[in-house]
Amino acid sequence: MAEGLSLGPLLFRWSGILVALGLGAGFLLTIIQAKFYNYDPEIIYDVFLHLIFWGILGARLWHILTPPLSSVELGLTTRYYFSHPLDVLAIWVGGFGIPGAIIGGLFALFMFTRKQGYSFWVLADLLAPGLALAQAIGRVGNYFSQELYGLPTNLPWKIFIEPSHRLTGFETIEYYHPLFAYEAILSLANLILLIWLSRRFTGRFRAGGFFLVYLGFYSATRLFLEFLRLDVALVNGINVNQVFFTLTFVCAVIFIRRSVRKL
Repeated sequence: MAEGLSLGPLLFRWSGILVALGLGAGFLLTIIQAKFYNYDPEIIYDVFLHLIFWGILGARLWHILTPPLSSVELGLTTRYYFSHPLDVLAIWVGGFGIPGAIIGGLFALFMFTRKQGYSFWVLADLLAPGLALAQAIGRVGNYFSQELYGLPTNLPWKIFIEPSHRLTGFETIEYYHPLFAYEAILSLANLILLIWLSRRFTGRFRAGGFFLVYLGFYSATRLFLEFLRLDVALVNGINVNQVFFTLTFVCAVIFIRRSVRKL
């Protein structure tokens, strides 16, 4: 399987290309959302780079503090990164963690809105569909990197994992659940739900309600997929991603109920 596109000495990996395409598509959709609700698109231009920077930083730190089993097997543990600080900046070594991206993005949005005087929750609502679209497209990149697969399976949609990408103990098993495809499909479902709700029930939700729906749906998706995932991130034997998304889902559901207006 080709790793990516080669332009002279440069190699652009498919996983990175798909993430970039996802971010671009999510950005354009957010611009459309802003125009639809009569907000100045310049706001989205202004906040976008803040979200990207802090999202990447948060995702990288989450990976460093909670490395998955595949990284641990390669010796890329938290202790390793602390003793090799330059590799923290080498984003092609190791990977990223979505929980950290969510935390970093929310921090960036909070600081931006506080400084500029915008509503945090209104902007979060505008960004939610674009986030779902970006995740749907970006996850397709995992097909090429073979980083996100689940338990062994013989289902018709099983995916072949090359020996070099198989975890210890699974070297002789060829086919697995394509978790990246499950997440991409469910992210598209999240997108469709958000667009439908935002067009049909605009007056029923207080500001932030649509973002909470996005967060609840995505948390439920990740919580489900963590039960199928082999390459989990463990801290003292606990799946930290599972804990994070469980807490996030519960909080989202509680606040969704509070955000629904009584008509």
